[in-house]
Amino acid sequence: MRIAVIVTTYNRIDALRAVLEGYLAQSDGNFEMIVADDGSTMATKELIEQYQAKSPFPIKHVWQEDLGFRASSIRNRAIAATDSPYLIFTDGDCIPSRNFVASHRKLLESGCFLSGNRILLNESFTMKVLKEKVPVHEWSLSHWLLARVKGQINRVLPLIRLPGIRRKNAPDRWEGVKTCNLSAWRDDLCKINGLDESYAGWGLEDSDLVIRLLRSGVKHKSARFSALVFHLWHPENDRSRLAENNRMLSGLMASDSVRAKVGLDQYLS
Repeated sequence: MRIAVIVTTYNRIDALRAVLEGYLAQSDGNFEMIVADDGSTMATKELIEQYQAKSPFPIKHVWQEDLGFRASSIRNRAIAATDSPYLIFTDGDCIPSRNFVASHRKLLESGCFLSGNRILLNESFTMKVLKEKVPVHEWSLSHWLLARVKGQINRVLPLIRLPGIRRKNAPDRWEGVKTCNLSAWRDDLCKINGLDESYAGWGLEDSDLVIRLLRSGVKHKSARFSALVFHLWHPENDRSRLAENNRMLSGLMASDSVRAKVGLDQYLS
């Protein structure tokens, strides 16, 4: 089955390069990639073209004008740019573990979306990884244990494989689910009109998406301890719109809305 990996990015080519290297090394290479570019300059386009020329999987570059943080909009454009039936969402500062795509493929299930987890790299370790092009996607558990001892990462538990884990014991959970490691059926996303572009600036557009997926009857299935990304450090995003986004999320929770007010349908027509 065809899978599309949607990677958002904005003017951070060193991180995007590390992420693309992680996808070149995937154990499951049967996917296409959509780089969802929220208004980057020409340097990002040139980097993507370099990887398009050498990648064994197709890479599409979907770009929109830089009008501030508009993650919902660029993700909707990326959804519209593919007809792959299953979509994995992640970010251009999240290096995938080697079995990231394979794990999402193994766990996908009709009527469910998947939510994985992440390990956070600290600032100095992130700078080292990017400057020296350290292939952390190829690291063994012993490498990561040493990094934890050095205080370079926040935890190692997500690296542990737990056979027999109950993956559907919180089918209605939306708290903590993030689009840096989430996958869903394209048809399910189309039914709820994708992400809601009413959310401007950073914050809560992913919570809005997941709540509406749950309301539409799609259940949460955990991909923790299986599908993992390594999140590169970055300065805190501008949160000046967070209060307004909180207000909109509260309004959603007080309603029974399922479809996004400003969503995917504008790109499908």
